[in-house]
Amino acid sequence: MQKIRTFGVALAPIALMLLGNLPGAAQSAEVIKEDNHGLSAPMRTMPLDNGSGSRPMVRPRPQIPNSRPVTSAEVGEDGALQDGASLMVSTTPGLNVLGLGNGFPGFTVQYAPPDTNAAVGATQVAETVNVSFAVFDKATGSIAAGPTALNSFWSTVDPSHCGLSGNLSDPVVLYDRMAGRWFIEVITVSSPFKFCVAVSSTSDATGTYHLYTFTDTQGLPDYTKTGVWPDAYYLSARQFNTSLTAYLGPKACAMDRSKMLTGAAATIQCFLDPSTPTSSDGMLPANLDGATLPPAGSPEYFMLLPLPSAGTSTKLQLFKFHVDFTTPTNSTFTGPSVITVASYKEASSFNGFVPQLGTTQKLDGLGFSLMHKLSYRNFTGATPHESLVVTHNVSVGSGTSLRYAPRWYEIRSPGSTPVVFQQGSYSPDTTWRWLGSAAMDKVGDIALGYSASSATIHPQIRYTGRTPSTPAGKMQAEATIFSGNGSQTGQGLYRWGDYSSMSIDPVDDCTFWYSNEYIPSNGAFNWSTHLFSFKFTSCH
Repeated sequence: MQKIRTFGVALAPIALMLLGNLPGAAQSAEVIKEDNHGLSAPMRTMPLDNGSGSRPMVRPRPQIPNSRPVTSAEVGEDGALQDGASLMVSTTPGLNVLGLGNGFPGFTVQYAPPDTNAAVGATQVAETVNVSFAVFDKATGSIAAGPTALNSFWSTVDPSHCGLSGNLSDPVVLYDRMAGRWFIEVITVSSPFKFCVAVSSTSDATGTYHLYTFTDTQGLPDYTKTGVWPDAYYLSARQFNTSLTAYLGPKACAMDRSKMLTGAAATIQCFLDPSTPTSSDGMLPANLDGATLPPAGSPEYFMLLPLPSAGTSTKLQLFKFHVDFTTPTNSTFTGPSVITVASYKEASSFNGFVPQLGTTQKLDGLGFSLMHKLSYRNFTGATPHESLVVTHNVSVGSGTSLRYAPRWYEIRSPGSTPVVFQQGSYSPDTTWRWLGSAAMDKVGDIALGYSASSATIHPQIRYTGRTPSTPAGKMQAEATIFSGNGSQTGQGLYRWGDYSSMSIDPVDDCTFWYSNEYIPSNGAFNWSTHLFSFKFTSCH
């Protein structure tokens, strides 16, 4: 029997807001001290996670007050629509291997959606799903360790919360190339709500980890996403109150990276977004790609997708986070800088829109937020500039041609006056495309991976990309990474994703690694994932 953990699907509007959240009001950082910290056993010695005897669970996503479906009648012409592509994406494929999920040795699917995420290091690739972890050899794709239940990391330092089986969600793994360390973050889904953090003690993802737990006294920090920056590990969340009856707004946090790298006692500093909570959903923190650090003293960047209550939207928002762990009163979270973009209609965040072959059951559109990750790169040389690359899901077409597409952006000059350098909504035909993730390599090539589905195909994993010589705002013709042999059917399971991930190899700064889900045969709670590497022929 399926167990459904429900946090609430329609929340009443918030009548009152804290003064600290009003536009223009000065805020002080909330300082969260650790509950516990310690050192884990080597990950490679932890018991395998076979999920035997467990019942499948789906975790419905809490909705903010004015989230609503977008109807086909509302969808007009997209201001950056790319409705055709000719030149095949100019990449060389690398490894294409089975990731965590159905068919992976020793693994049983227990949860949906998978929340697929992967990161690449010097010699290894690490993948997280709900809620397990595995490590692969980067050269061969062979399994180095796992699958391991993520709660096993915290089983000794916090057994009743972060270490409790079935109590975790929304995992993210990143590689800190500056330190050669792995960073894992996941949340608990029962009160008291906690951030569970693990930072590897060496560059070996199968070794020991410095462990931390922090209690979020404001409530549930839903849908957390993270980014690596020189002065901190940064985190964003959709903040709900402790009783899950009200949405408080997007939350931005900074974790003391220098302390976590050594296993010392650490704190988190957090701000709630100062804009109106009911009109803005989750943010994303920037994640540093490449060997060149941001300019000295640069803040961390957070980008937000304002939610349109109706009609067309033309805006993104950028915030700046300066953190001071020594004197928290000096920390600031400022903004937003409003970035005008080409007009778009968000994809619906509700169930029942994306079609699949052979079933009337449809999939979640995931239009409520920017998609993981917000990739940052600092270019030096003849034309120095800073770039942010990100994507989200939009609605294009109308009537019977209504479909979803990944809208992608390259934003430049985030430290001064952020501007859209280029943008596009990739929809070369009537196939539905969504759940994207984007990144940029050292020469400025951009890769965009996503899911694709329609009434004539099962969900597939695809990608496209562009080189600096490709016309601005355009992607090349897509390639298919993996074609699922089934559609997600039964048990009312419409959730898909909730995210995928595109990462860049820290060694050559050219090779992309993409991870996403598919369904091997018609059914529910039987998803699989694939890890795929490739690079553009122009990058050496």
